[in-house]
Amino acid sequence: MRYGIFGDIHGNHDALEAVIKALEEEKADVMLCTGDIVGYGAEPSRCITTVRNRCVVSLAGNHDHAACGKLDTEFFNIFAKQVARWTEEHLAEDERKWLAGLPFICHFEDFTLAHGSAHNPEAFNYITTIFDAELSFECLDKPVLFYGHTHIPLAFFDTVPMTYTMDEEIRINPDGKTLINIGSVGQPRNEDTRACFALYDSDQQLVQLRRVPYDVKAAGRKIIEAGLPEALAIRLELGK
Repeated sequence: MRYGIFGDIHGNHDALEAVIKALEEEKADVMLCTGDIVGYGAEPSRCITTVRNRCVVSLAGNHDHAACGKLDTEFFNIFAKQVARWTEEHLAEDERKWLAGLPFICHFEDFTLAHGSAHNPEAFNYITTIFDAELSFECLDKPVLFYGHTHIPLAFFDTVPMTYTMDEEIRINPDGKTLINIGSVGQPRNEDTRACFALYDSDQQLVQLRRVPYDVKAAGRKIIEAGLPEALAIRLELGK
């Protein structure tokens, strides 16, 4: 089975279209979304529609919950707060209800899917340190966890001592555990403006972290035309 796994779309439909096209060309059997479909970008409804039509599973992200009133934005930065309010106002009632009903975590036969962490996934915790990774390893009962949230693609291994890699190809050890951050479709933060996603071949036990270009300037123009902060368009062009 070939799984296309992506998330952190953040209302960027130009980037999402590029990822969907790439996965179609790769003949992915199933598409899965780790959440944060909305937030920051100017086309939340289009992104929701595409994910609903193309993904077998989608999870809830913190920006998704903020946009449907389920998460307090107290700890969001000023731009994220503004876009959360704008997004909620621009979504239809059925779209808000759909976002509100998304699960926090999903377990498959040989891997688990979460937005931020396998440990208390409803808290939308980040995996940024060895300690964070250990918490997810401790509660993970599958060989692999695919997650996003930090927007930085990398993988942690439960070796002693723990190791990590930012390689684009990752071999899965079925007797060990691996945490794989799939990066971000619509809001990259590793100074690479391309949309990022994962292609997982469960037969070969191989994960490839792929990047695909899209029209970044077009996505930025839509942000500005929507009346959202210009800083968000500049951020896309910087990959930050």
